[in-house]
Amino acid sequence: MRPLFLLAASALALSVGACGPKTPAVRAALDCPMREGDLTRTSASPDGKVCTYATSSGAEVTLQLVSTQGGVDSALTAIETNLLAGRVKPAEDAKGDAKDAAKGEAKDDKAAKPEDAKAASSDADKAAKEATADAEKPGVHIETKDGKTVVTTDGDTDADGNVRVNLPGIHVVANERDDSAQVSVGPIHIDAGGDGATIRMRRDVRLRGEALNPDRRGMRAMFIYKGDDLPDGYRVVGYEAGGPKSGPITVAVVKSKESFDGDDIYNDVKRLVRKNGGV
Repeated sequence: MRPLFLLAASALALSVGACGPKTPAVRAALDCPMREGDLTRTSASPDGKVCTYATSSGAEVTLQLVSTQGGVDSALTAIETNLLAGRVKPAEDAKGDAKDAAKGEAKDDKAAKPEDAKAASSDADKAAKEATADAEKPGVHIETKDGKTVVTTDGDTDADGNVRVNLPGIHVVANERDDSAQVSVGPIHIDAGGDGATIRMRRDVRLRGEALNPDRRGMRAMFIYKGDDLPDGYRVVGYEAGGPKSGPITVAVVKSKESFDGDDIYNDVKRLVRKNGGV
């Protein structure tokens, strides 16, 4: 029986060693299939570090290996900055009109009679009390109507018109005056307002084959920006990224001149990134 015990102990030691963390293999070239769902490959670099895809709707996807020598966050910030470069800023004359309107309102306020001011103050107090009485269940509902972000709320509103909702894992700040909202749900952060919206996600994950490893040595990240101020006629830009934090990571940059349902493209993009990133 003793040899049997020794054999079992040796096998157990080998299996434990095999499950231990290993240095992730450094990917030197991408695996770029000719087709991945609705994605069709249009080019591939000789060194295998960049390949491009197009969708049937004309969206452009660039799959690439990115170094994390300066840190993962630094690499992703550089990509995001490049995607948002060249956006059209609001016209200066619009700002001037707003200032003139504000001055005109200030003059009108000075010319108002004392009794008018008292009446306005009384109405404001009454409206505030009614709003507080109605706000029994705080909540925020965000939806898109006719291409614009619409925020409706039934919560407590502060002096700046902000409605705040704080629940475990969910944080919302919505402004009823300009229909803007900042929403955080776990690792996902959404900033919506007017005709634009930004979505970010960044979290640590386990690498493929390391399901039992307590250390999360991989990362996944996602960024999407939708707006009418992008250059060259684009409506949506973003990226999906994944891989070992030690690098290189696989990043798929997406650009589209047409609005689209993210699932139509990003499911295919995610499969490419996860396969090459090993997450």
